[in-house]
Amino acid sequence: MMYHRWLICLCIVICNMARIAAPDKALAADTVAAGDTVAAGDTVTAGDGPSKVIAGFRLRDFRGKLHALDDYAETKLIVVAFWGTECPLAKLYAGRLAELARQYDPKEVAFLAVFSNRQDSLEELGHFARKYGIDFPVLKDVGNVVADQFGAVRTPEVFVLDRARTVRYRGRVDDQYDVGIQRPQPLHHNLAEAIDDLLANREIAVPRTDSPGCLIGRVKSVDETADVTWSKQIAAIFQRRCQECHRPGEIGPFPLVTYEDTQGWGPMIAEVVKQQRMPPWFADPKHGKFSNDARLSDEEKELIFAWVAAGGPRGDLSAAPPPRTFCSDWRIAEPDAVVYMSDEPFNVPAEGIVDYQWYFADPGFTEDTWIKAAEAKPGAPDVVHHVTIYIKPPDVPFSLRMNDRISLLAGFNPGGGPWRAPEGMAVKIPAGAELVFEMHYTPNGTPQQDRSYVGLEFADPATVRKEIVCVMPANTEFEIPPGAPYYEVQKSWYFPADSLLLVMRPHMHLRGKAFRYEAIYPDGTDEILLDVPHFDFNWQNNFVLATPKRIPAGTEMRCTAWFDNSEDNLSNPDSTATVRWGDQTTDEMMIGIFAMALVDQDLLNQTVVPVAKSRRVRWIPWALIAIFVVVAGVFVVRGRHSTGRGELS
Repeated sequence: MMYHRWLICLCIVICNMARIAAPDKALAADTVAAGDTVAAGDTVTAGDGPSKVIAGFRLRDFRGKLHALDDYAETKLIVVAFWGTECPLAKLYAGRLAELARQYDPKEVAFLAVFSNRQDSLEELGHFARKYGIDFPVLKDVGNVVADQFGAVRTPEVFVLDRARTVRYRGRVDDQYDVGIQRPQPLHHNLAEAIDDLLANREIAVPRTDSPGCLIGRVKSVDETADVTWSKQIAAIFQRRCQECHRPGEIGPFPLVTYEDTQGWGPMIAEVVKQQRMPPWFADPKHGKFSNDARLSDEEKELIFAWVAAGGPRGDLSAAPPPRTFCSDWRIAEPDAVVYMSDEPFNVPAEGIVDYQWYFADPGFTEDTWIKAAEAKPGAPDVVHHVTIYIKPPDVPFSLRMNDRISLLAGFNPGGGPWRAPEGMAVKIPAGAELVFEMHYTPNGTPQQDRSYVGLEFADPATVRKEIVCVMPANTEFEIPPGAPYYEVQKSWYFPADSLLLVMRPHMHLRGKAFRYEAIYPDGTDEILLDVPHFDFNWQNNFVLATPKRIPAGTEMRCTAWFDNSEDNLSNPDSTATVRWGDQTTDEMMIGIFAMALVDQDLLNQTVVPVAKSRRVRWIPWALIAIFVVVAGVFVVRGRHSTGRGELS
């Protein structure tokens, strides 16, 4: 019996999918709103605001059931939320919207979620609703007809209609999240405040707010005669510049692997490229050459803009480059070992601030193991802000040892990516060592479980000549005054021997504004090694030098950070606070992490000069006696000179 029910349900779903997938047939007629004069594909601006009257519309949900605006004639208010399954901000706010719907349901406020992106499939709508607990109607707007009627531009964007179906509020849910901004808590609950005002018969204090997020992927006319097509130019650009992250299983919020993947994302792609938000790379090109430089060339940008302007033509797919192949879900080679942070997952709450979590994991290495590549992966990428993994040698307490050499192995953070050691170099994990996972979680409105892990690629000890070590110059004593727009903090570290500089990674929090690494050489000359004039907490890149840079002994590595604690910094949790060092993002950090190796080290050709025990016994006592004589002489001289001169004593 259960089998027959399952088969009947499957047939119904398939039939509904067939109807909804055909915009020129039955469903298209259902989506035409009374009085609608906006043609699908026309450019829609954000000019329409409160006071606009919505005549009506009919849309089907992902199960095929028809819903009409007229069905809610008896409700006091209707919230129409334009959403997208792959938009990062829509994901962040999905759970919050579901909770608001439950909160206001007893007060006769109805919620409808409208998905107008051409790239959002019915299957994705259903998965989205289940994942985020959305139990109000989730509707497919084929041909973006309803989005055009409202004048909706982005996801997420909400409209509040009164009983006369007049738009009374338009804008964001609240101001906690923005592009590149994530406050610990919202400062203004805009949607809830607007609903409360209307239910109390008050004028809405702020009836219109900006809605950051993704442009709705509208149906566009396509110029198939255009010179720039997906097949001829764009596919190759995306393979080189985008697919490392924008592929299934990686941190990109949606894939850009096939032509079908890109449909509907063209205008959004053009926007983030023009604003230099993507690909994420913030180093000043005047200083340093980096192997992982993600910037698009001017020619690549112009090709993307031309392709989007032409509607994103496909071209002849037979002329497209073969798909880029990836060895696995890993960006390193298939790992030789995978180590999880713990046997049990950590429960990340829906809301609030989560203290840093620390886990000690035993990789089970009974002999020294050399690592040539490592990749940390979050178990719950939506709420894992960063993972940092250290090596704790056996039988010693664990300490980060700021301003000293540390045993940093790997990390996951926005923009960080895995690392691979240069030829002949590796990181050593001593026998019996533990891996220490430092976990930073940022709740996003939905409870989740995380069990992050790291993949390790082993190096053949017979090929390792130099050991890679990391240093964390850090200033922990600063105090950033309230309102300071450009507060400078410095920290220096001195190279004890000739070294090869490999990687730099600045670290700050929400008030971080800019960061610079500068070498002050023993001869007095200086050189900027890395300049990040616009630091972005959401994209903390590793800057991997294209060629290891030789740094002579005695060189000062001067790290300078600038912080913006003013109101103009939209990410600032509190511009009235004096800010000091602390773990949470509401505190600050100033760390100039870098990786290096010693120039003269050659682990394969180490020679130990044998010294006879008798000879060692003969010279060591004489050396100690000589040291004693010198020290005693110094005290005698100081005693003579200090007589009657207290300032020298």
